[in-house]
Amino acid sequence: MAKMKLATCQFPVVKDVKQNLAYALRQISQARSKGANLVHFPECCLSGYFGVELKSLRDANWDAVTDAMNQVMVAAKQQRVWVVIGCNHRLSGKHKPHNSLYVINPQGKIVTRYDKMFCTGCNTRDGDLRYYSPGDSFVTFKVRDVTCGMLICHDFRYPELFREYKKKGVQLMLVSFHNARMTLKQYDHYIVSVPVTLQAAAASNYFYVSGNNGTKRRAWASFVADPEGKIISKARTHRAAVVVTTIDTKKKLYDASATCRDRCMSGIYHSGTRVTDSRSRNRKCL
Repeated sequence: MAKMKLATCQFPVVKDVKQNLAYALRQISQARSKGANLVHFPECCLSGYFGVELKSLRDANWDAVTDAMNQVMVAAKQQRVWVVIGCNHRLSGKHKPHNSLYVINPQGKIVTRYDKMFCTGCNTRDGDLRYYSPGDSFVTFKVRDVTCGMLICHDFRYPELFREYKKKGVQLMLVSFHNARMTLKQYDHYIVSVPVTLQAAAASNYFYVSGNNGTKRRAWASFVADPEGKIISKARTHRAAVVVTTIDTKKKLYDASATCRDRCMSGIYHSGTRVTDSRSRNRKCL
C-alpha cells in the first residue's frame, strides 16, 4: 500500500502552551474525522518560538511543554493517527534547545524526532542561533508504506537537503514553518519564495511536499504540492484550518527528470553518451 491521507494543519501560535495545545488536540480530532492517517503541524506550534512568542530562554515553561506533549501523545493513541508536531526540545546543562518536529505513532509513542539543521544566524549570538542548537541528522519514517522526511523553515533554502532525502527514498516531505507576524517587507518576500521553492523541490525530486505555517498577522497559507510541483490543496490565509490531501505514490504524474535523475545524483552530469570531438573540446571556436 502506498496511499494515505495527510492533514496539513495551521493555527495561531501564541506564548501560552495551553492555548496551543487546545488547537492541536481539536485539529487532531478534526483530522481523524476527515479520514487522515497523518497529522502535520507547524514549527514550534506547541511550545512557541524563541525570539518571537518567547523573548528569552528564561521564558520557557518546560513543565507545561512536557504535559502538553503527553496529551498530544494520548490524543494520537485515542484517534489512532500519526502526528508530527513542532516543539522546542530541551537539552542538558547549558546547551540551547533544539527546534524540533516530534513524530508520534498511533500507539501514542514518540518514534523519532527531527532537529532543525540550518538555524538562521552567522554566530551563536545572531538569529535563531541565539536561542537554538542546530541538529545534524536526516530523519525518515513510514506511514502506510509512504516514506516521509522532515525539514523546518530555513532548511528549505538548501536544495541539497531535499536531494539527500530523495536519495533516502522519501515520497512525502513535511516542511514546517513559523513565517507569521512578519513585517510587510518580509511578507512580500516569503509569500512568493516559500511556495515556489517548495514547488520546485517537489518537481525536481518527484515527491509530495506539505508546507504549513502559523496564522498570525501576515502569514502565507499552508498547502500541499504534488510531484509535478502543482499546489493541489491550500488552506485559507490567516484562518485555523485542517486541509486533508490524499497522498498516492502510485499515481502516475509527469516527471521530466525521471530518466536521468539517478545519473545526476550519482555524479554523472549529462544524459546519453558523451562524444569525443575536438570541436566539442574547443570552447572558443564557432
